[in-house]
Amino acid sequence: MPRSSLVSDALVPPYQSLLQTAIKSAHTAGSIMTSATSIDKEVSVTKVNKKDLLTKIDPMCEAAIKSTILESFPDHLILGEESVEPGASASSDALSSYLSESESLNKPLWIIDPIDGTTNYVHDLRYSSPSIACSINGSIVVACIYDPYANETFTAIKNSGACLNGKPIHVKPETCLEDSVIAMGAPPGKLSAEKSIIGFEALLPKVRTIRMLGSAALMLSWVATGRLNCYWEWDLSSWDVAAGGLIVEEAGGRMRGLMMDDGRFEVGERRILADDGRCGEEVRRILKESGVFLK
Repeated sequence: MPRSSLVSDALVPPYQSLLQTAIKSAHTAGSIMTSATSIDKEVSVTKVNKKDLLTKIDPMCEAAIKSTILESFPDHLILGEESVEPGASASSDALSSYLSESESLNKPLWIIDPIDGTTNYVHDLRYSSPSIACSINGSIVVACIYDPYANETFTAIKNSGACLNGKPIHVKPETCLEDSVIAMGAPPGKLSAEKSIIGFEALLPKVRTIRMLGSAALMLSWVATGRLNCYWEWDLSSWDVAAGGLIVEEAGGRMRGLMMDDGRFEVGERRILADDGRCGEEVRRILKESGVFLK
């Protein structure tokens, strides 16, 4: 499918050129992912622990995305996962620094994850994707997540809706939680894993089923298109949620910060819940009552 057909006619300037660049970047990275050999996919480094993986392909994809963006927008700033030291504090500090620089220089900031779902990628579980977002004045205005295995391009422009391969998508709320399909993460960190187990045990009896797909970007995209009703995770970085968060919201869903009293979501929020606009409050209540929110 030509890239130009992936931008809906409903999407209006001035952000179309940003979206076209995001799509081109994501497709370039996706081609690198799918053409890699099994040797290229082997783990070259572990980051925070042995569950947090890096291959030769991750930095190659990041370099290709950056190069594609800078071809069109040479003065824009880019925050990429592989350019930041591992760990939650390094991730948060990098986002804060880049957002501050973006504001002071009055330049857009791109937030990219070259391969979201690297463990899946290493094991040839075909749920991984490039995730690309562009922020202006601290607000995400353009998003693209590309599933190179299913050839699905999820996109959004702020206040203009979300699309899958150029066609509008919308969340699909269930009438009751019992009929809902919930997704969650299986994070590598010890505390995050403990919180996830607590949440899993609390939610499973109350929903139709729970899925762990291993890619935050795709789980967010699937909430947006109605394949999932809700997705929550205890600890994520900005590049995991920047693109998917906008796609969910523009599809009519809601992004929530789990630890925020008012449920407010910002791209730096590490504990998130995305839902179809109907089941989120109930899921959040169950998680809170189970003790997930306790320090």
